[in-house]
Amino acid sequence: MASAELRDELNCSICLSLYTDPVSLRCGHNFCRSCIVSVLDAQEAAGGYSCPDCRAEYPERPALEKNRKLRNIVERFSSTQPDVEETRIFCTYCTKSPVPAVKSCQHCETSMCKEHLEAHNKSVNHNLIEPTVSFMDRKCSTHNEILKYYCPIDADCICVSCWVAGDHKGHDVEPLDVASENVKGKLRPVTEKLKSKREEAEKRVHNLKDHGIEQEKKSAGLGDRVSGLFTDLRKKLDDLEKRIQGEIYRQKDQVLCSLSDLVEQVELHVNKLTKDINHLEGLCTITDPLTFLQDVNSGDISSESGDLIADVRDTLCVDEGLVSQILHTGLGNFADDLIDMKMKRKFSVMEKSDILLDIDTANNNISISQDLRSASHTATSQNRPDGPKRFKSRQVLSYCSFSSGRHYWEVDVSQARSWMIGVAGESLERKVNKNVTFIGFNEKSWAIITEKNLFASHNDIHQPLKLDSPVRVVGVYLDYEAGRLSFYQVCDPIRHLHTFTASFSEPLYAAFYLYNNCIIRIIK
Repeated sequence: MASAELRDELNCSICLSLYTDPVSLRCGHNFCRSCIVSVLDAQEAAGGYSCPDCRAEYPERPALEKNRKLRNIVERFSSTQPDVEETRIFCTYCTKSPVPAVKSCQHCETSMCKEHLEAHNKSVNHNLIEPTVSFMDRKCSTHNEILKYYCPIDADCICVSCWVAGDHKGHDVEPLDVASENVKGKLRPVTEKLKSKREEAEKRVHNLKDHGIEQEKKSAGLGDRVSGLFTDLRKKLDDLEKRIQGEIYRQKDQVLCSLSDLVEQVELHVNKLTKDINHLEGLCTITDPLTFLQDVNSGDISSESGDLIADVRDTLCVDEGLVSQILHTGLGNFADDLIDMKMKRKFSVMEKSDILLDIDTANNNISISQDLRSASHTATSQNRPDGPKRFKSRQVLSYCSFSSGRHYWEVDVSQARSWMIGVAGESLERKVNKNVTFIGFNEKSWAIITEKNLFASHNDIHQPLKLDSPVRVVGVYLDYEAGRLSFYQVCDPIRHLHTFTASFSEPLYAAFYLYNNCIIRIIK
């Protein structure tokens, strides 16, 4: 009983249901926001506003204030009434205590519980719908009649009067249920198509994420290899420095030891010279000629010992030439280590593939050099016999094909103002001389093309590329399993031009198109 009384207090006086987003007028009465907005909209046409409960009048449309406390009370009450919470729509005829409605009648504009619905169905045959408190949106705004038909011409739901005498008079209309199924039938293939696109997009997102993870691992591995490479380089440089410093210290010790022995010998010689000088100076002080001459002739006096250390500084010194030779030899070995084949394999350095041109594929206006590495356009036909592999267009392929692995080659284009370089599948059309057979103009080939500008081309889609300087040598890198084809401008430093990604399904050949006065050369 107490619950029912509380329920009555929490009912909106307009829809007779629990408040939904309750708001208050200045007079203090509360209503569902949607209910009072509908009432005020209807009053606006009459030119005045008033409270539906107390009839308090307002000269202007009254402001609506949110009643948060009342909203919280309703929410707490609803949480203790699970059956009521399901629809918030109650039987119009059960006024003493709320009973959830199971159906609403469009004609009567009432909602009914199971008991009242049974009585209603026995007396009349009205159109029943799911429980609702809003009947206005199911009525024609012009004739205030129930919407029963759909006009495909105007894409509008209409009532009988609209069809008989209104704006839709004479139109072919459909019952709402039939029209609904027809529209659903049209929407289903659209929905399936959108689902297919969504699956494709989700798959692409998944692939991109996997590619990101793969690239992260690849970059981490590459970074580790670079770190390992430079660790090796630093160790080799440290070893070379220690070897050279050791040689310098060895020569220094040897020179200093020899100099120490010579200093000792020279000092002994100096002492002897000093003794001789003192003896001679003493003789020179004798005044008696006889005594002087007798003493001079009896002494051992020599003046030939003064050249003992002549040129000694030129022979006892650190050998800078030997140090330079050790340094030069060490750096030479160091450079050899850098280009050692094992080091290249360890660091995944690209080795040039041995590309030769297949003369059996060459158009008759293409001249091929004897070493099969150069091709040039000529106005004179080469009169080669026709064969299944020969191109009608001015193109030529490599002799070898690639169906697995990684391959790299370089092409000198410095003697070509315009050129096309790329790869082509084995099934590329060869017997038609039309643009569609040119490399880059079909789905079976990929190319870099330069005329006035540079383009990356595949399947007749030409993406312009930015370039700061003329391309003289083009590097081509093919990773067949990974489905990657990359082009580079070979200069210092090397510059990436473009990378194609594809799922290769047939053998690929290096491919070339020759413009007028064009010469290309595969670098050995």
